Amino acid sequence: MKVGIVGAGFVGSTAAFAMVTMGAASEIVLVDANDALAQAQAQDIAHAVPFARAVAVQAGPYAALEGAGVVVLSAGVAQKPGETRLDLLERNARVFAEVIPAVLAAAPDTVLLIATNPVDVMTQIATRISGLPRHRVIGSGTVLDTARFRALLARKLGVTPKSVHAHVVGEHGDSEVLLWSGATVAGVPVERIAEQLRRPLTAGDRADIDEGVRRAAYRIINGKGHTAFGIGGGLARLVAAIAGDERMVTTCAMLNDNVVGVPEVVLSLPRIVGAGGVLDTILPDLAPDEETALRRSADILKEAADGVERRMGWKA
Repeated sequence: MKVGIVGAGFVGSTAAFAMVTMGAASEIVLVDANDALAQAQAQDIAHAVPFARAVAVQAGPYAALEGAGVVVLSAGVAQKPGETRLDLLERNARVFAEVIPAVLAAAPDTVLLIATNPVDVMTQIATRISGLPRHRVIGSGTVLDTARFRALLARKLGVTPKSVHAHVVGEHGDSEVLLWSGATVAGVPVERIAEQLRRPLTAGDRADIDEGVRRAAYRIINGKGHTAFGIGGGLARLVAAIAGDERMVTTCAMLNDNVVGVPEVVLSLPRIVGAGGVLDTILPDLAPDEETALRRSADILKEAADGVERRMGWKA
């Protein structure tokens, strides 16, 4: 499958490289306002192809996206000192208002995969601007947060993260919700498996894991200025699921009719991802405190999205 990536910075280029190593695409096209950057990234990634999978990598204008089954949007502007979240959202909304029509003019049947932060609200903005069916506008959402949760649980339990089943839902951000009540290994709740493996999971351990998931991006950004590898891998995995019609269950974001009483809000839930985008959504069983936390997360996202839509003149 041909994949386009608009925005060839750290996230877009790392996602492209991950797609090459994973074999998630047959062709990748990088598009950026800075064409020299896109050309350089494409050439550098193409030089890794002999060591990985046979993927054609090139840079080009929007017209080169013709026939793309998925287009990743990682373009956006950085937050300025003293700038509010709504200011940033409005500026990124204006970027999307230019980018998305250009993408759809070349690839009207594509699935849009949103990576630009704040990703939940930007996914709602992309859904509005594009006019596409909501299942074809997907935000990376908590796909990375879920991976972090599984990795930290796996380290505590002494198993591979691939054997841990646990999800993070809600916002990709501070109000995200770790679903401890549904976390399992081999179908056994993590508290019981921890006892069996003689690795007790204490309240302190749970707090450390929660903090490790929730604050991971802050620590990484403080250390090197950006995150790229984790989200690049997550984006590549979502692309592979769409390309291969895998019907993979993973957490990602899209516009929901109603979540725990909050209408028309974008947030992450476990979803079945395959050809054409999101095929279905799964609402997991929630403990009472998890449901309360998810409603709070939904309220925060709804308020932010409504705020930027009013500022853009899209909502009274």
